[in-house]
Amino acid sequence: MSIWTRIADALSALRQGESLADVFDRLRAPPERTVAFTIAVIALGAKMAKADGRVTRDEVAAFREVFQIAPGEEANAARVFDLARQDVAGYEDYARRIRGMFGEGSPTLCDLMEGLFHIAMADGAYHPKEDRFLARVAEIFDLPERQFRALRGRFVPEARDPHTVLGVTPDTPLDEIRRAWRQQVRETHPDVMLARGVPEEAIRLAERRLVDINRAWEEISAARGG
Repeated sequence: MSIWTRIADALSALRQGESLADVFDRLRAPPERTVAFTIAVIALGAKMAKADGRVTRDEVAAFREVFQIAPGEEANAARVFDLARQDVAGYEDYARRIRGMFGEGSPTLCDLMEGLFHIAMADGAYHPKEDRFLARVAEIFDLPERQFRALRGRFVPEARDPHTVLGVTPDTPLDEIRRAWRQQVRETHPDVMLARGVPEEAIRLAERRLVDINRAWEEISAARGG
């Protein structure tokens, strides 16, 4: 059974009058966390897509890139997106429920933020309202400022700096930067991401992350003659 079929089943089981946000309260344990992760990215992404006052085809298409949605499953994915747009619950309520589901400090929350940045940049522009939206979600998730800056540095060209991407500073010793780079490479392994609840359909996120962190290390190493 595909994750999208499982999502459709979860949604069809909603009691009449129950909001989409309440779904998160019933998807706390594995393996349903993979369903919850997918719903969380799409639901928050749908809210964010309206943050700049418009929902573009590029932003909708970004869901397909993150989750590799098969043609036969597009209707189920679209249903989640539409329900999130129509739900009266605010995005802050969604974010709090998601944090409670995965737990404070969970690396899965950073994975989720990564998907949101991907969607925000799908149209090639980073709107100030999107930045405020993402900063507020990161705050609710208790995501360290360093991690938020690293994500913004990876996805937003104007903010990109190899040191920021690796969560270090220009005066950090090269050996420490190398350790930070290696740690991020280990955490980006698909098996590690699957173990913490990221569905197989979203592992494409890891592919881009690995490219970004390797490029950042190469730039720093070359500049220092390492």
